[in-house]
Amino acid sequence: MQDPQDIPVFAVDGASKSFGAVRALAGVDFSVRGGECVGLVGHNGAGKSTLVNVITGGLRLDAGSIRLAGQDETARYAIREAHAHGVRCVFQELSLCPNLTVTENTRISHAALRGPGWRRRAEALIRGTLDDIFPGHGIDCRQTISTLSIAERQMVEIATAFSETDAPVKLVILDEPTSSLDASLAAQLLAYVRRFVGGGGAVVLISHILGEILSAADRVVVMKDGKVVAERPAGEFSIDTLVGAMGSVVRARDAARHGPDVTGLAPVLRQKARPRARAIEFVAYPGEIVGLAGLGGHGQTQTLVSLFMAQGGDWLAPRDGKVAFVAGDRHVDGNLPLWSILRNMTIGLLPDLTRFGLVDERREQAVARAWRERIDVRTQDLANPILSLSGGNQQKVLFARALATRAPVVLMDDPMRGVDIGTKQEVYHMLRAEADKGRTFVWYSTEMDEICQCDRVYVFREGRIAAELTGADITEERVLAASFAEQAA
Repeated sequence: MQDPQDIPVFAVDGASKSFGAVRALAGVDFSVRGGECVGLVGHNGAGKSTLVNVITGGLRLDAGSIRLAGQDETARYAIREAHAHGVRCVFQELSLCPNLTVTENTRISHAALRGPGWRRRAEALIRGTLDDIFPGHGIDCRQTISTLSIAERQMVEIATAFSETDAPVKLVILDEPTSSLDASLAAQLLAYVRRFVGGGGAVVLISHILGEILSAADRVVVMKDGKVVAERPAGEFSIDTLVGAMGSVVRARDAARHGPDVTGLAPVLRQKARPRARAIEFVAYPGEIVGLAGLGGHGQTQTLVSLFMAQGGDWLAPRDGKVAFVAGDRHVDGNLPLWSILRNMTIGLLPDLTRFGLVDERREQAVARAWRERIDVRTQDLANPILSLSGGNQQKVLFARALATRAPVVLMDDPMRGVDIGTKQEVYHMLRAEADKGRTFVWYSTEMDEICQCDRVYVFREGRIAAELTGADITEERVLAASFAEQAA
């Protein structure tokens, strides 16, 4: 008789799913057991999102079978059945209702919270789970979602998925759960994942931050072109071998840079320090890649916006704009959801593509095709809606929109959230090549590897610049020390 612990909480065998001519899943076998965290990795377009939608009941298979706790559920499996069996998901594209409070969003996700006193019970539930996962989170559950930062929204979504009411949570899928979280919040989440798994729960962790996968997962499944191409215990992978299994080659990190020689150059951006003790002035010179670091929500995004506005920022691009902006929250500040991929990519270039008030469509398509190839946007037709792309590919479109302009300064608000490691490496190389030509990049990132690509780094704390690092001083240890210095004092 089979040991119950060996029976997967969820399993698919021979899973196949196509969308027109695109075969998203091609005979995938995948399972996850109670008491284990499975890391699921692959480039954007590898089939991960499709597999997630199959697990959550949002998509029906063209072929293959689905088993829950050893029972064949293929014929009737849908969202209702997935939820009843304790399957939860934190999607990369957050699903909270922005006009409702944290408590009210909790009620939507948990039908058992009904009747007199539901609001009190819902608030106690979500607050308790937030406290368990993110101690000291500081989120008021009576706030509307629209007033929260993107990191706080991600924390609420994660806590909602792990909250229990009428049915136990057996399997939680985390799709890029730390993409908007700083290092300390990410560490809190991954520690909770290990506690949840230690108590018999199951987790599928999807992340392009491969160090997180190797530290939190028991087993790693690698997908490529709709197929599983590698599967083995996490301890048998290194970052290099994991990247290799995905089909990329690891670029060696450049030796510590000392940045361009800015002697005698005038800054292209300058922002005076606020009149507070020990505050540091922000400056950026031609050809520099300047990083904004520190714990999330300490003023980095606000600084980018103020720099943009100080340069005559206008979301309708002029012919020779001084700055281009890559938004961090693509749903609020980036995507034009009713437009095509092509139009989302070229809107920043309309002054160059327009003659006598008409867009030269031939030139527009040529530019869009060139950037699709250059940054590997996974689509067969640029006329498709922007929302037809995966989250990572949507982010690539926003990045291409800014980089395709002639603006000498590009401001980037965590632009590579959800972008695969192969594309990130190509972008790093592209940024450096553009900087070597004199272009300036100001880059807020929650990923330490990206901060370490910069020539100059400003570490933010409590709304101001607390430290300035350059060259060999740009290390994870120094950034973290500057982020927490006063808090530890």
